[in-house]
Amino acid sequence: MVTRFLEQRIRAKLFKGKAILLIGPRQTGKTTLLNTIFKNESQTLWLNGDDPETRLLLEDVSVTKWKRILGENKVLILDEAQRISDIGLKLKLITDQIPEIQVVASGSSAFELANQIKEPLTGRKWEFQLFPISFAEMEAHHGFVEEHKRLSERLIYGYYPEVVNHPGEERDVLSQLADSFLFKDILMWERIKKPEKLTRLLQALAFQVGSEVSYHELGQIIDLDNQTVENYITLLEQTFIIFRLPPLSRNLRKELKRKRKIYFYDNGMRNAIIAQFQPLELRQDVGALWENWLISERKKTLHYQGIHANTFFWRTQDQQEIDYIEERDGKMWAYEMKWSAKAKPSFSKTFTQAYPEHELQFINRDNYFEWLGQ
Repeated sequence: MVTRFLEQRIRAKLFKGKAILLIGPRQTGKTTLLNTIFKNESQTLWLNGDDPETRLLLEDVSVTKWKRILGENKVLILDEAQRISDIGLKLKLITDQIPEIQVVASGSSAFELANQIKEPLTGRKWEFQLFPISFAEMEAHHGFVEEHKRLSERLIYGYYPEVVNHPGEERDVLSQLADSFLFKDILMWERIKKPEKLTRLLQALAFQVGSEVSYHELGQIIDLDNQTVENYITLLEQTFIIFRLPPLSRNLRKELKRKRKIYFYDNGMRNAIIAQFQPLELRQDVGALWENWLISERKKTLHYQGIHANTFFWRTQDQQEIDYIEERDGKMWAYEMKWSAKAKPSFSKTFTQAYPEHELQFINRDNYFEWLGQ
């Protein structure tokens, strides 16, 4: 079993008077991780928000009722916590009134968890996000040489645990994952009236990975108004299918300000949405796959290492651009990403003059591991 980097970070926060919140896409191993952490803790109560009886049990809960439910247990784990109404207030009740209990809530829908938990638990929680398995976790599992050999297939099939654990069956596993859970959280939300539009939107986004996205242009493609497109993209982001990268715009009149880039948390899911699993040598989108993979992997690295950074892309109206930028402690790191190690890097003088506190780096398949390693 692949050891997840979050395991030690979560262990370090246990029994310190705060709730643990673990969120992330479905099927990334949240339950498996919690089982690993608490396997030797016999006094653990597991409740699942997908269970109607659990939701009914917790519908109207007081401190007295919580104590009866908890019994002699020292740990409460609430899986799929977003399904439980007013979950934030209910967890706050335990954290404030029964502080000896370690509360852990996990979920795959940030849009409900964020609204229901973050405000009531302000100052009372540690929040972690579990992604699909990372390059660095796989390198730690079976070594750099083995994982580097598999780089091309990772760009195509990604890192969902079920995919990694079933070599040779990647297409079938990804197709089933996409069909069975991709929209499960979103379609439970009653305002989604046209799931076929959502599918077409995701397909359009998959074909535009690495390019600036216009809500207006997307709306024209799938016949939806701009506001609905933006609402759907927000939901897709809050259920950990995609994430947005904003433009850096501070100093120059010609810098792009409104458009965004949108990436997928996992290359395999992106390719499953458009049913394209052909090998790299037969593809026209290798550059987009490489960029999506690098930026999604970097997102994992930043989170797992606890590095706080603002992230952007940069482009001007006259087509000068930089793929990816991190801002940390008042300094900027600018990155250009090319699949070919033979490509010659170039950085815009306009950018370097406008943002003098910077470092420049060229990421290719000969040095990517230095950027993503743990």
